[in-house]
Amino acid sequence: MNVNRKRPLFQRRSESNIYRMFFWVILILGGIWLIRSVQQGEIKPLFEAPPTPTRTSDSYKLEAEALFTAGKLNDAVDTNGNVISIGAITAYQQAIHVNPNDAEALANLARIQTYSTQLLTSDPERKARLAEALASIDEAVKIAPDDSLVHAIRSFVLDWNANKSIVCTPAELAARGNCQEFEKLLAEADQESTRARQLDNANPLALAYFAEILVDQQKWTQAQQVIDQALTIDSSKMDVHRVHAYVLESLGEYSLAIEAYDKAIALAPNLTFLYLRAGLNYRVLALNSPNEEVGNQLYEKALEYFDKAARINQQLGIQDPVPLISIAKTYSQMGQFFVALRNIEKALEFQPYNPDIYGQLGVIYYKNRNYEGSIPALKCALLGCSAKESCDVRGGCAEGDPGVDVVGLELSSSTLDYYIYYGSALALLGPLNDTYCPESNRVMKQIRDAGYTSDPITARNVEANELICDPNYEPPATGTPAATDTPGLIATATP
Repeated sequence: MNVNRKRPLFQRRSESNIYRMFFWVILILGGIWLIRSVQQGEIKPLFEAPPTPTRTSDSYKLEAEALFTAGKLNDAVDTNGNVISIGAITAYQQAIHVNPNDAEALANLARIQTYSTQLLTSDPERKARLAEALASIDEAVKIAPDDSLVHAIRSFVLDWNANKSIVCTPAELAARGNCQEFEKLLAEADQESTRARQLDNANPLALAYFAEILVDQQKWTQAQQVIDQALTIDSSKMDVHRVHAYVLESLGEYSLAIEAYDKAIALAPNLTFLYLRAGLNYRVLALNSPNEEVGNQLYEKALEYFDKAARINQQLGIQDPVPLISIAKTYSQMGQFFVALRNIEKALEFQPYNPDIYGQLGVIYYKNRNYEGSIPALKCALLGCSAKESCDVRGGCAEGDPGVDVVGLELSSSTLDYYIYYGSALALLGPLNDTYCPESNRVMKQIRDAGYTSDPITARNVEANELICDPNYEPPATGTPAATDTPGLIATATP
């Protein structure tokens, strides 16, 4: 057999194939690219959940306007202060987070933040919220320095920041003299209003806010002329009618002010602070009425408006204590203390951590001559109290409710009444407890040191309580201490 040794019988010599090599190079490079793309996030894993669509700024703004129209300005919170659902303020903040350069959204946020202070119960809360509003509108002005609406809203925010009970010192308030910070803010508000009207002299909001500033400058005739001009240009805006009502209030035209508030309510029927203002005007009319029967009818009208505000909140699921506090104050002025207590207790269910409501409760106890009951409530409001003590003041907590600690309110123009009532109750019950008069004297000294006794009514209250706690004091023959009715002098100064 002839076998050729150069030719293999059972194996074939390997031969390189350029196309096969090219395929493998492409495959390797493609794998490297795929791995790097996955690592860099350019390609998502096959079974990864699809991304959540990102909401636009306009979407949040539409939600914010809807919430404002519905009357949901603040976030809804539970009794522990936890957020249940957001309000218009938070929705606008989310819109700005998506688009930080949206001057219109910042301006509208500032406007709503300012209005929302009407739904807060204490000066520290209002001061903090107004500072937030000023920061929002300042940012809007940086973005849109030539926008008439932005400057108009800044004038409005500055005017509401010029709140004497917030920015003035006790000595300035007591002396009823000039308050430097108040004057500064009001002057700046005036300048902003001028700038807004220079940019657009037919801007109805700029004119309305200017009228509001004029009232605070005590230029009532000019304010009336300016708000009439705003109404002529555009009578379809809630703000214009609200300011019109404010101008009428300043002129003592309370009945006409109520009509103006009714027009504002017709345009924004879910804004509860409008009902509260209208109800307050009815309460002023009732307080000033020389006829008891007419006065009671006016009180009933006030209660109707406050009740409407409470019902709107109930429908919206908002646990806002302010309408209930207004109802309680009205019943207290009518002498119906039991009903007043029920409403304050309901307000405490909404916000058991709110010291101002404990103060309101203590005042109602005092006016009902339940001085012993007023002391723990007022102590809780002013000095703070533990969870157990707050439960005791509320008449006991339900099963599973451990109560909440309450932080006391500092002495200020808005809490001065609470301090005087507290000191008065302690003084009146001094013979029953050796600690009461020393505590009353401490509180009265605190009021003196803060400068509030420059006011004659406050001085009379302080002197009466100090007199009762004087070891040499002898009660009048009638047995009624001089201080029992003096706190009422201050309380009736504000309807």
